[in-house]
Amino acid sequence: MTKVLIKETQNPTILKFEFEDFITQNESFEFKNIDEAKSSPLAQQLFYLPFVKTVYISGNFVAIEKFSIVEWKDVQNDIAEQIELFVNNGGTIITIQDNKTKKQPVTVYGESTPNPAALKFVVNKMLTKNAIEFKNIDETAASPLAKELFKFAFVKEVFIDENYISVTKYELNSWEEITLELRTFIKHYIENGGIVLDENFIPNEVKTDAAKEANFDSLDETSQKIINILEEYVKPAVAADGGNIAFDSFNETTRTVKVILQGACNGCPSSTFTLKSGIENMLKSMLNDEKINVEAV
Repeated sequence: MTKVLIKETQNPTILKFEFEDFITQNESFEFKNIDEAKSSPLAQQLFYLPFVKTVYISGNFVAIEKFSIVEWKDVQNDIAEQIELFVNNGGTIITIQDNKTKKQPVTVYGESTPNPAALKFVVNKMLTKNAIEFKNIDETAASPLAKELFKFAFVKEVFIDENYISVTKYELNSWEEITLELRTFIKHYIENGGIVLDENFIPNEVKTDAAKEANFDSLDETSQKIINILEEYVKPAVAADGGNIAFDSFNETTRTVKVILQGACNGCPSSTFTLKSGIENMLKSMLNDEKINVEAV
């Protein structure tokens, strides 16, 4: 008996109806009207509801964007029941196409990082333009892959950026015991069309485009200079080690720069040395300010 969970998204007009298992492995679908939804009998049925604007089908969920004529609280339970009834009565979510894209071979290899608890799995294709970190399974709305990785008992945190996935483990297992299992899982997942990151559900503050530019423009001149230095000189180095560094704030009175360490950098034994001897000294020199000090949030 299929059950769906109702999940909110960053966009208040979009609601997700999540399944326990994947309902599509190879593609993400977006339907704007009933005529576009010929390959999805479920989406066609949903378009008979007058408030449905767009239907998204991806990974393990169906997401619906609504018109403003209704509130989600008034209709969401009825929609969930309708989807469950449709599927449990044998309804087809997506019609399999004969011309489906063939499975694309993917190469995945593991790289050690300065953090003994983190390993970097490098993929021979671009995964995302948005660096994003997941601390637990409840944060994985934007990443079906991260959600699946958290089902491994030894996975503590997941960080995804550009062409790699950085996994931080608990101490109960050694890398020798689990590296092959993780590498094989990630390889097969991506080869079979699994969704690594769904850009529709990445929080706006994480995205690299207009939201970040607007925030940058609102900052003081020193903060902007610090961000530019971090982006140009620091981020490439920490990315090579499976991590990321993000600007948090600058206190003009105390001259304190606060940064966020992500991925393999978070909890790394050498991170304090890197902050003080590397990044802090660089900022002092490039800003010509010996009072600058750097702290990790």
